[in-house]
Amino acid sequence: MRLSRLLPAAVSTATALIVLTACGTSQAGTGSATAATVTIRIPDPGNSGVLAVGKKDGSLAKALAEVHAKVAWTGSAGPFAPAAQALNADQLDIATGSITSGITSLSQNPRFKFFTATAPDPVGEGILVKNGSGIDSVKDLVGRKVAVNQGGTGEYLLLKALAEEGIAADEVERVYLRPDQTAAVFNAGKVDAWAVWATYSVAELGTGKAHFLADGQAIGSDNYSLTAVRAAFAEQHPDVVKALYQYLHDGSVEEKRDPAAYLNVNTDAGPQALTGEAKRIQVEFTGKGGTVEPITDADITRFEAVASFYAQQKVTPAEVDVAAHLIDVTTLS
Repeated sequence: MRLSRLLPAAVSTATALIVLTACGTSQAGTGSATAATVTIRIPDPGNSGVLAVGKKDGSLAKALAEVHAKVAWTGSAGPFAPAAQALNADQLDIATGSITSGITSLSQNPRFKFFTATAPDPVGEGILVKNGSGIDSVKDLVGRKVAVNQGGTGEYLLLKALAEEGIAADEVERVYLRPDQTAAVFNAGKVDAWAVWATYSVAELGTGKAHFLADGQAIGSDNYSLTAVRAAFAEQHPDVVKALYQYLHDGSVEEKRDPAAYLNVNTDAGPQALTGEAKRIQVEFTGKGGTVEPITDADITRFEAVASFYAQQKVTPAEVDVAAHLIDVTTLS
């Protein structure tokens, strides 16, 4: 069954004409028949991943040029919550985030939609604890402090792990911290555990001083990774969105096949680089991860389960209608 629950992807002739005057277009030539060049604003990918390779070797620019588009790298990739705000404010066109942070952002008058899905990470996300902490099971978290990012992956992983063990959420103290500020707090012993994903867990695991109390697979995580697009951009430039999807899909297949080629793209030294054990762990995690795919009906069912769980846990005030904010990228034209 093909995505009967997703939004229609058809674009009218009148809407197509808007492309010429939409945000981010520039005339590529002086002839009246010359196609306009669409600028798509994407967070800078940093030192790893498909987009980092595409930025460095020019392959992304080449793929987008075929649909008369070019990239403007805006800001830097990070947690989805601020990216969602930028999408809503017409300061960004594309961003990547988890379904968990996505649901939280969808509860706040969103102006974006999701068009790709990557299966939950079974091994790179989970609840970190220090070696020798005496915390040997999820039940040992009762009465302890756990660092989480509010409304996002961390809070979801902790709540999901507790629910699986029949532990009430208020039996564990959630400490809300930004992920990029949590490592110092965790290593100083000011929290007992850290619910986190691969972007931050790999560095901690690489030190050999921490381990997962429970990873995504053990928790039963449905924390998909998604790509969001500003809704008006998708309506005006469906061909660009489809071309970007194809690039991300093909690149993710290659990245899974050869993860090391997508690490340390710009530099193999400094804080952005992965070396030693951390690099080995990231290669292993990526090889076990998913690829960028269109959103299916089966995915939507799992998204809705997460939305229901968030409402039950009072992370969101009501259950978010996720399906209303999805696009079937396979029918865009």
